[in-house]
Amino acid sequence: MFGKRGNDGFGKSGGQVGQAAHQPAPAAPSGTVMERPPVVAPPPIQPVFEPAPAPAATPAAAVRRRPARTEDYYDTKSQVFSALIDTIDLSQLAKLDTESAREEIRDIVNDIITIKNFAMSISEQEELLDDICNDVLGYGPLEPLLARDDIADIMVNGAGKTYIEVGGKVQESEIRFRDNAQLLSICQRIVSQVGRRVDESSPICDARLPDGSRVNVIAPPLAIDGTALTIRKFKKDKLTLDQLVKFGSITPEGATLLQIIGRVRCNVVISGGTGSGKTTLLNCLTRYIDTDERVITCEDSAELQLQQPHVVRLETRPPNIEGEGEITMRDLIKNCLRMRPERIIVGEVRGPEVFDLLQAMNTGHDGSMGTIHANTPRECLSRMESMIAMGGYTLPAKTVREIIAGSIDVIIQASRLRDGSRRITHITEVVGMEGDVIVTQDLMRFEIEGEDANGRILGRHKGTGIGKPHFWDRARYFNEDKRLAATLDAMDKP
Repeated sequence: MFGKRGNDGFGKSGGQVGQAAHQPAPAAPSGTVMERPPVVAPPPIQPVFEPAPAPAATPAAAVRRRPARTEDYYDTKSQVFSALIDTIDLSQLAKLDTESAREEIRDIVNDIITIKNFAMSISEQEELLDDICNDVLGYGPLEPLLARDDIADIMVNGAGKTYIEVGGKVQESEIRFRDNAQLLSICQRIVSQVGRRVDESSPICDARLPDGSRVNVIAPPLAIDGTALTIRKFKKDKLTLDQLVKFGSITPEGATLLQIIGRVRCNVVISGGTGSGKTTLLNCLTRYIDTDERVITCEDSAELQLQQPHVVRLETRPPNIEGEGEITMRDLIKNCLRMRPERIIVGEVRGPEVFDLLQAMNTGHDGSMGTIHANTPRECLSRMESMIAMGGYTLPAKTVREIIAGSIDVIIQASRLRDGSRRITHITEVVGMEGDVIVTQDLMRFEIEGEDANGRILGRHKGTGIGKPHFWDRARYFNEDKRLAATLDAMDKP
């Protein structure tokens, strides 16, 4: 069916293997497969907030126990792959669904292995079949890593070095690419799915996988040792606050407090360092938005996975090859103010767009949320002030601080500790101004008490004795004052 028209090959026409199969196949040009249109999308994955126990052995998890591939294996794979590409009609293959396409490829590859008389065990043959199917239909060597739900990050440093983060710790993977051309082709396949490109003229690109997992690519000549690819994965099962309680990232009382904060439409900024779980925590908070609210999200790469029915998702756009057509985060936030939003959620605030977000929070869009890179709640406020200055505004410092204090209600601080675990370390309320200083008060803190024999951090979340927070009237308006009082009382108990 899929043999090339007018060409004897390994196509399964009439169930016979073509005579040309006995002829040596020419070497496939580097990156041949990756130039074909993608057929399959990897499964949805969400990033880990707290390292979970390693899953039971599965074919995906078993990747870690594979012996290192030898040069003979890659040589055999190259020969089989070349014969497959010379034989199969990829335009016909693209019309099939994923499973049917895999079966066709597997049948033809089995014929090639039999005719060329390669000495391979059954397990080696299955491994080769999977690798070739991944090369043709998916993301090549990345597919086994994308299938594992215990991996939080994939870091490819050129064709020969791949690292993964498991349980909060970085380790080297035995996965490798055929060459730098194959790696770049896979990167081009990924970014092209969201209408972006990466090449010598545009060597830096942010993109995403179909499930929302974050992708960054930096290619030569900027990356000296070959293309560098970084993927921040999402877990298949979306984390909830209840699961964060189970992992020890927050106490049950702290989770209830976060639910109330999300429910009563406090303006929230989630602060944290890289890999601390800001986006995951933002996803958890959005679960408590009422289903009748209109929510608009603005992101550089669409990662948020809101569960509400009335959500409009917006994404920035980089400039084209002529340097025109760029749509920035500021453009999106300004436009969404005309779209009758009830809440505006910004995936990550990196620059002057923070001023537009604060303006939106101050003009009737209560319950808006965003994330920002900072190590403490106080540093978060300072960074917002600095980013407003980056936009060229010449407002007095006191005026800027008044805008910040009048817009932000709560700062939630997420941290990744040195043992790899993630914790919500502060729930901090912005009270107002006292002179030229923004006044804050902590409602809850995480205090480190030491570590156990395995090096894991020991500590506990403690209330600070605040009995009536600044957003008390807002909680009473939403009939959440009694639950808020009970939660604060429970947090104060030892």
